[in-house]
Amino acid sequence: MNNQIIEPLDHNEYPIITTYCEDLTSKQYVTNPAIAREDEIKKTMLVLLTPDKSALLTGKAGIGKTAIVEGIAYLIQKNEVPNALKGYRIVKINTSSLKGTMTVNGKEESVVNLLVAELKRAPKTILFLDEVHTLIGGSQDGPMDLANILKPALDRGDIKAIGATTTIEYETYIVKDRAFLRRFDRIDVSEPTEEATVQILLGTIPKIEYKTGIKMQPNHYLTTLLMESIVSATSEFKRVYGLSAMYPDVSLSVLSGAFSNALYENRPEVDIIDVYMAIRNSKRIYPDSRVKECKAFREKFKRICEERQIVLPDVRLEDIDEGNDL
Repeated sequence: MNNQIIEPLDHNEYPIITTYCEDLTSKQYVTNPAIAREDEIKKTMLVLLTPDKSALLTGKAGIGKTAIVEGIAYLIQKNEVPNALKGYRIVKINTSSLKGTMTVNGKEESVVNLLVAELKRAPKTILFLDEVHTLIGGSQDGPMDLANILKPALDRGDIKAIGATTTIEYETYIVKDRAFLRRFDRIDVSEPTEEATVQILLGTIPKIEYKTGIKMQPNHYLTTLLMESIVSATSEFKRVYGLSAMYPDVSLSVLSGAFSNALYENRPEVDIIDVYMAIRNSKRIYPDSRVKECKAFREKFKRICEERQIVLPDVRLEDIDEGNDL
């Protein structure tokens, strides 16, 4: 199908939306940003098609909640959504941007009030509220209590929204505000399986190639084996606990590290040694796990390395930097 062309909003008529929001439906996507998330995308679309309801994505940090929303924007671009959603735009705003005020016609107005007024008249526009828990008064990010301003518009269906928050923040803050919560249908986003994460890595490679200007080595079978090694090295009990220590984020960090290593070594292609060094240097993997995974990696790719005359250095625990970058 042909891509859907959505005309940008006029800045003079919609200054808040065009200034404070990012239009996800006008972004350039090199590849589908929400690989292996068809079920969550369908559930979110069904909620958006339900009168007077908005969608709330909840799940642990680093599992791809924002990617799901970008995936819907991508499908809107591709014209591969139900007819009722065709032509819609999704605009993302960080809730911290809603704290401020502006002077309009000599009168001070809150940004959130102005945003709501614009969204009511903006054609086919869905608001994506990242870290939606910060709208609730008394959250750790400050008592913004902006939910009360949004409630009437959400309740009447004047505004369609997608919220995203972590499971912990949902249970700590959002469940306490039942009036705000009933405007949303919750969609639980689970951590992808190892198999799905491999597919996510494979599907993300073109995006990283585009950003870095270098390529992954061209053998698809070998690339798949390398992605499987990354996913294995970042499985649950090998990864350092902390923010974004979940599939696919933790695995994507290692994949990005492989491209960085190739760039540093002035190689035009990411090869076996770059993935190996990315695993070896990843501060998101426990040091003893890095040693074990590097040993397994050398065994797994021993024959290929001999054929290509690639030398993978041994890794000892004392060589590992035990700091982490979480």
